[in-house]
Amino acid sequence: MPSQLDALRNHTTVVADTGDFEAMKALRPTDATTNPSLILKAVQQEAYRPLLEQTARDHRGASTAELMDRLLVAFGRAILDIVPGRVSTEVDARLSFDTRGTIERARALVALYEAAGVPRERVLIKIASTWEGIQAARALQAEGVHCNLTLLFSLPQAVACADAGAQLISPFVGRIYDWHKKAAGAAWAEDEHAGANDPGVQSVTRIYHYYKRFGIETEIMGASFRNVGQILALSGCDLLTISPELLRKLADTEGDAPAQLSPDRLPADIERVPADEVSFRTLLNQDAMATDKLSEGIRQFVADAEKLDGLIEAQRG
Repeated sequence: MPSQLDALRNHTTVVADTGDFEAMKALRPTDATTNPSLILKAVQQEAYRPLLEQTARDHRGASTAELMDRLLVAFGRAILDIVPGRVSTEVDARLSFDTRGTIERARALVALYEAAGVPRERVLIKIASTWEGIQAARALQAEGVHCNLTLLFSLPQAVACADAGAQLISPFVGRIYDWHKKAAGAAWAEDEHAGANDPGVQSVTRIYHYYKRFGIETEIMGASFRNVGQILALSGCDLLTISPELLRKLADTEGDAPAQLSPDRLPADIERVPADEVSFRTLLNQDAMATDKLSEGIRQFVADAEKLDGLIEAQRG
């Protein structure tokens, strides 16, 4: 009998959520995603520190911001030597509310990739799903820069991303689950919120149904998983980005992973959600979970970007 990972691949494109090259080689994902936290974790390991050292050595006169971009691209290039598909590289989270700054940084990342011989079709630029980030993605997509809108926790965010023509969105599962579990406290019953009843799974399912009902071409990549059950409950989603630990669990477990999501099985009563700025900000503000997790996620990525800055500056001496 095939493993659950092989079975999952029959319905969903599997993406590795890591900066660990060896894990990618072993688990054979199609694409890979990175973020500041994953890169920070990687460069503190002995195996990956030479990438940081070489980047700092080769570009001594560069600013810290440029060195960070060059480091991200160095990781991305190494990843693309392993995976056959695309790599997602994130714009500095400190630009999450700066449309112009995000556009300029994204262009710089794409230029570095292209200078290294990597076509832009193999790169997804990750941008936080703030209103400003989504408008940056709108401009970038018009230039042929493919964007992955991340830190996405709600349908209004997903609708605005689709309206902007984003190539791909990364709705988070585990962080939504975390919020609801914490909010429920002692009243939380794990078995009652498993599988299709998991609030994170339900959020991605809602987005999937909306996109497929209205023929939206933006790809949906479920992200941020806490357990295998969440992954299996979203089999059939366009893509799923999964940590090496959970990929190994799927690879080590025999069994099926039947599609739970299908464009042939959609609710009939799906209503359009407006995508204008006032509606976006109003609906997002009404969703305490999405508002909390978006702000928290940006703060976490900013903190890790600042730590990465420190490592880069220390390396330059």
